[in-house]
Amino acid sequence: MSQGTLAKRKLGHRARLVLSPAEVSTAEAQAYAARTMWNLLHAWWQMMPKDKRTLANADAAIRQARKDLDYLAVLPAQAAQAVLKTYFQAWKNCWEGRADAPTFKGRFRSVMSVDVPQGRDLNITRVHRRWGMVNLPKIGRVRFRWTKDLPVGKHADTDNRITGARLIKDALGWHIAFRVMTQEPPPEPHQGPDVGIDVGVTVPLALSDGTTFEHGEWLTKKEKTKLLRLEQRAAQRKQHRKAGERTSRRLHHTYDQIARLRAKAKRRAANWQHQATTTIARTYGTVVVEALTITSMVKSARGTVEEPGKNVAQKTGLNRSIASQAWNRTVTMLTYKTAQHGGTLVKVPAPGTSQRCSACGFTTPGSREDQATFVCKNPDCGWFGNADHNAARNILHLYRIGLVAIPAAGRAVVRRARRVKPPIAR
Repeated sequence: MSQGTLAKRKLGHRARLVLSPAEVSTAEAQAYAARTMWNLLHAWWQMMPKDKRTLANADAAIRQARKDLDYLAVLPAQAAQAVLKTYFQAWKNCWEGRADAPTFKGRFRSVMSVDVPQGRDLNITRVHRRWGMVNLPKIGRVRFRWTKDLPVGKHADTDNRITGARLIKDALGWHIAFRVMTQEPPPEPHQGPDVGIDVGVTVPLALSDGTTFEHGEWLTKKEKTKLLRLEQRAAQRKQHRKAGERTSRRLHHTYDQIARLRAKAKRRAANWQHQATTTIARTYGTVVVEALTITSMVKSARGTVEEPGKNVAQKTGLNRSIASQAWNRTVTMLTYKTAQHGGTLVKVPAPGTSQRCSACGFTTPGSREDQATFVCKNPDCGWFGNADHNAARNILHLYRIGLVAIPAAGRAVVRRARRVKPPIAR
């Protein structure tokens, strides 16, 4: 195969690290130093005149700070340079309208992380079917969970290699996120059928061909009971804390236990989403979803003092259920996974998909008798069936008639495609 037929891809792979208490202490010290370095850069940026805010001046300030402050020396020099580049890139993203302006990183509001920009320093080896070894600067050789083949050893070359990594700490411990660059041939066009997908709360994913993807509770009954007990304990301890008093170690320990349970539920949800989206991307050639604006859907119903809202508690529960499904994350996974398998993902306008009858095409009031059943009130039709599958068939129908939503300037613009496919078979 010629070099011109290969396409460059940048991937990420996250693995669990196994660190000793001494290594955990060193990694945490580096993460705190990296956060401090970011805050010092931000303070330097605000104090300096505009004509002095250059990369060279910032680099000189970082080098001087590492000499003056001993606790910054625990951070490797390359990791400090990575903080500098990330900070300048954050301002560039702000100027180009892709993100907000960078701010100070709080101790409890920011993710603890350390960047390893040079992939050659990692020296990754596989020592067991389930474990690998990686070299971390100023920490040493540590084990990580081997769950995916990586381009190391004889499998690594100029086009297929690990370009860097990042150490990340969450509620479940320390992980390492590898940055992988590969050269692969572009995928062949997917010859699978088209499918429409309706996302919901009761049925997470309902497909137009009658297939559903469902899941149970993310936490077991025992874990949910423990979470409730911890939340009650945290509320009691917080209640006895005086105004302005520092949070006790016991309360911090309770918060850590709560965070671990919630992180475990989030990890299980992401794992289910990965499995479901991978199955869909492998099976179908064109995946059609709704162009939903989640931020508008989960707005509070409290209203104002002059005009208070109605059914606030019910709307709050619905918002919490919608947020727990992470629909945007599902669409993001489908976007890159369909591209990897040669398929495409298309968005169509959302209004009316749940009220329209997929059999006759009419929208009549009262057709949605409950959350699960759709009954067409058109006397000439009378079709009835699952409401989620009916919405999914309508989503696919909008794509087949060429009505797609093109995101532009933060809003969805409806456009009718030139090539019109035949409508859905009835």
